[in-house]
Amino acid sequence: MIRVTHRISLDESELQEEFVRASGPGGQHVNKTDSAVQLRFDVAASPNLPPDVKARLAKLAGSRVTQNGVLLIQADRYRSQRRNRDDALERLIDLIREAAAPPPPPRRPTKPTYGSQQRRLEGKTKRSATKRLRGGPVED
Repeated sequence: MIRVTHRISLDESELQEEFVRASGPGGQHVNKTDSAVQLRFDVAASPNLPPDVKARLAKLAGSRVTQNGVLLIQADRYRSQRRNRDDALERLIDLIREAAAPPPPPRRPTKPTYGSQQRRLEGKTKRSATKRLRGGPVED
């Protein structure tokens, strides 16, 4: 079991890894080895995720989720397969943790305080007086 949060754990059998040729760092080595990792996680069929987390995860992952509800993470940042596996798993866990956090409550609009309104008007009055004094001499 992979622990994501205190109430969410994933079974390792839910994850499918596929190794493919990578682009990126590695020189000639990258052309000969399957060091990139494609991690697949079926969000829709996972029994370990609550429905609200599934919905937020699908929205958060965006185009990385297929129409069937499978989340696909491609990791080819490193030269070694082991580090790419760890990177893909870490990115999945971070994504699930972010989806597990409840959304913040909607903002309640507030009105400016009486004091802040008065300070704003005083500033405008002072600025107006400064500009009025810049005028040229007044002819009678």
